[in-house]
Amino acid sequence: MKIQSAIHLLFPPQCLCCGAETSSDFALCGDCWRDTAFISGLKCDACGIPLPGDLTEEAVLCDICIMAPKPWVKGRAAVLYEGTARRMILALKHGDRLDLAPPLATWMAGAGRDLQSDDMVVAPVPLHWRRLLFRRFNQAAVLADHVAQNYKVPHCPDLLHRTKATKAQHHMRASERRENQKDAFTINPRHRLKMLDRAVLLVDDVMTSGATLAACAETCLASGAREVNILVLARVATSDQLAYIAG
Repeated sequence: MKIQSAIHLLFPPQCLCCGAETSSDFALCGDCWRDTAFISGLKCDACGIPLPGDLTEEAVLCDICIMAPKPWVKGRAAVLYEGTARRMILALKHGDRLDLAPPLATWMAGAGRDLQSDDMVVAPVPLHWRRLLFRRFNQAAVLADHVAQNYKVPHCPDLLHRTKATKAQHHMRASERRENQKDAFTINPRHRLKMLDRAVLLVDDVMTSGATLAACAETCLASGAREVNILVLARVATSDQLAYIAG
């Protein structure tokens, strides 16, 4: 205890995002915490987007998921992709801030607690080998590893292979994203038995339209998974969705 106090005296805990002094390790300062849009309360059971209204025990879907059902059963997200969360995700992906992965995965594990099952296998959305070579690590796999440790279930980092180098989707419409991801994934034959007739939890850092996750889910289901659920760190919300959430 004295050693820990001495370490904190010499090296005070810092905010994970901005570096300001905090009262404990692996925490956010007050400003960064207030700028983090944690998803709680009523949410779409399929895509995790927050919804206006009171929390209910019945599953509720957003309009988009009603009109275009997802191939997975349930989807959860820890935060909205804005403010502090967005800065931390970009720091993880492009700034080599791997120290952010454990606390961010803890947020995810909390958000997806109701998805946990004893026979579940956790798998990340894969990167194409060329992008992996450039980036040097797959942030989804790093997060998935920590989520699996939190849930005490197996993690299969290479369950899925991305066989097609898809185009960047930042400015694509939902239909273009779906076409872009068509036939982009296969199951690693060495690991197919690990997911056969089991629940698969697909993990990614950010979900926009869900086209990438849908392609991965369909691949898992076609290869024998009993069901697929998805867990992402952050959910992108359009301006119209944000206005709807605000009521």
